[in-house]
Amino acid sequence: MKYKTSLDNLAKTVTIGVTIVFIIIIYGQYSLITDEGKSLPIYLAIAFLLIYIITFSLRPISYNCSKDYIVIHRLITDVKIDRKEIKSVELIDKEILRKSFRTFGVGGLFGYFGKFYNSKVGKMTWYATRRDKAILLITKENKNIIITPDDADGFVSNF
Repeated sequence: MKYKTSLDNLAKTVTIGVTIVFIIIIYGQYSLITDEGKSLPIYLAIAFLLIYIITFSLRPISYNCSKDYIVIHRLITDVKIDRKEIKSVELIDKEILRKSFRTFGVGGLFGYFGKFYNSKVGKMTWYATRRDKAILLITKENKNIIITPDDADGFVSNF
């Protein structure tokens, strides 16, 4: 079964804000590029574009739960999690996630994904687009994975 994702208000605000800032910076760099002999503005503009494109490509688009796998769909590569490797699936309170911090990942631009840490849950890998409606998948290897389908209750009940 396929589950849609949507951004929460913070992710929408961060995405719009970062997009505007990047456009302003790249436009400002473009005006400097016209001066001959200046290559730094080109490198900065390319760096900002790469950050934006890579982040856009790694965002979770949807989740698919089949009898064999949970698939996290992304533009670049899908993430497949074998259902046999999942020890537990549970809804997690948004207050618990609120105390999480990012160790290596994205915290708002097109969602929340990458490595995070929380004192109650421990190390986690997030493939999320919102901070509420979170589901904690715990694998047999004790890896914690956070996903956030729009229909979190339906996902857990169908698991």
